[in-house]
Amino acid sequence: MKAAVLHGNEDVRYEEIATPEVKPGTVRVRVRACGICGSDIPRVLHNGAHNYPIVLGHEFAGVVDAVGEGVTNVCVGDTVSGAPLAPCMKCDDCQNGNFSLCKHYSFIGSRQNGAFADYVVIPAVNAVKYDPSIPFVKAAMFEPATVGLHGLMLSDYKGGETVAILGGGTIGLLTMQWAKIFGAKKVVVFDILRDRLELALKLGADAVIHSREDDVPARIAELTDGRGFGRVFETAGNVVTLKQAFEIAGNKATVCYIGTPHNDVTFTPKEWEWLNRKELRVYGSWMSYSAPFPGKEWELVAHYFATGQLKCDDALIDKVFPMSRAGEAFALYKTPGAVKGKLMLVNED
Repeated sequence: MKAAVLHGNEDVRYEEIATPEVKPGTVRVRVRACGICGSDIPRVLHNGAHNYPIVLGHEFAGVVDAVGEGVTNVCVGDTVSGAPLAPCMKCDDCQNGNFSLCKHYSFIGSRQNGAFADYVVIPAVNAVKYDPSIPFVKAAMFEPATVGLHGLMLSDYKGGETVAILGGGTIGLLTMQWAKIFGAKKVVVFDILRDRLELALKLGADAVIHSREDDVPARIAELTDGRGFGRVFETAGNVVTLKQAFEIAGNKATVCYIGTPHNDVTFTPKEWEWLNRKELRVYGSWMSYSAPFPGKEWELVAHYFATGQLKCDDALIDKVFPMSRAGEAFALYKTPGAVKGKLMLVNED
């Protein structure tokens, strides 16, 4: 088969490798679309891979091509998205259903070969069936959609509150939609890019705040009746928004950190005091799994994408490349501002 193989830093080669074979309990998926995740960028551009050569790609969708012995949950011809985590299923965390916290896990597309290829073999339990009416490039967005939902579930989200989403990127806009689906009184998206804020409104946000151009305190007071937000979901992983979460939260509010920071974060005494004085509840959210594996996150994404209530607007996908041009796609990330949404790699018929 053909695959986009990472041989070293900035060295992605589209070449022939052995087609993987199914084993008992596994399925082979003919990959039709695979998204480039933010975590793939340092693997390719900053010496971040666990080993070389490696086939990356963990946000994927396709068609089951072969099934191994004992597989009963999917059949050849089913359209599936793939949950990429491969937990050990034996440690205490796995036994308690906390699969994201497994210390002995593997991961499809980073620790073992993934879906930047014609085919990928995955455990059958990781294959998530979905309605074939969903286009492949949108079904490849299941994984980021589950990340946002996991943050809501983990932090015991309840409807009826005014919600802030810090960051209007892919994860932020999907998290915003989940908050709406599950009954938010009002959802407000913060960002510094106008096109992201416009898309947030299109996808159902009740209001948006431009964090650099608007009078932020006045807008928050107006939108929350002076109380601050009852729920804050930080999805950008930016130093500014990581600290801003405490500032905009109301008394007794819940703050959930979904974004992953890449720089040191330092709080002043005043900034940290917001946590104490407001008696905030703070959650960290990691990946997107729950019991029974891979979890309700994946089941609900498949359902709400099929009904259209969870919208994967075309604007969320910036550019689509054939898999053969994977190296060209990654090169775009070397130019600041060149990528404004998800980059998708596809295998053509």
